[in-house]
Amino acid sequence: MSLLQSRRKPIACLVILSLSALTINWAPAYAAMVSTDEILKQDQRNLERARLHMFLDRSEVRKQLEAWGVNSEEAKAWIDSLTDQEIAEIAARIDQMPAGGNGLGTLVGAAVLVFLILLITDILGYTDVFPFVKGK
Repeated sequence: MSLLQSRRKPIACLVILSLSALTINWAPAYAAMVSTDEILKQDQRNLERARLHMFLDRSEVRKQLEAWGVNSEEAKAWIDSLTDQEIAEIAARIDQMPAGGNGLGTLVGAAVLVFLILLITDILGYTDVFPFVKGK
């Protein structure tokens, strides 16, 4: 026991030093000013990413993805793995795409165009489609 008692002090010092060394943060801390532009750009990236997630939540988009054999959760994971530049490009392409409609406006426009062409040709005397044109 005298051997253990004689080495108790150096062992205690070694334990104290090793525990102290473990508590010291060896990585240096870096601090820098963050500009407002950087914060706004990061916020814009987060908004575009969230907008793409909302786009994938739409039922018609989900149906089309399923028709292609892609799960919407897989597509969201794919969006999360994209870089900020790729997210910006996809968001810009979505903004440029025409809005999907049922074609009613095109159909009405075509009907009005046909009516006007027939009316003009009836006034010029080439056709006899509308009886109200000649005033009989």
